[in-house]
Amino acid sequence: MEIVAKKIWFDDSRIFAEFNDGRIIGMPLIWFPRLDNATDLQRVNYELWNNGAWIHWEELDEDLSAEGFLSFRKEPFCKIV
Repeated sequence: MEIVAKKIWFDDSRIFAEFNDGRIIGMPLIWFPRLDNATDLQRVNYELWNNGAWIHWEELDEDLSAEGFLSFRKEPFCKIV
């Protein structure tokens, strides 16, 4: 079964996605600078492409794949001194 996004929504600090397999995943908006700096109206103005395989924000020039959203992990910041 191909995993696809069904719905995207936001709170003050996170982006959430619901997938066709029932999972709901949330990630910090700060990990996605274009979305983090966008207005609420710009964030909700997305399209699901290819039956939900891709999430696209035209105005923000931002694209996330459903598979990438599920596998994305932010590397911890390491300061080398």
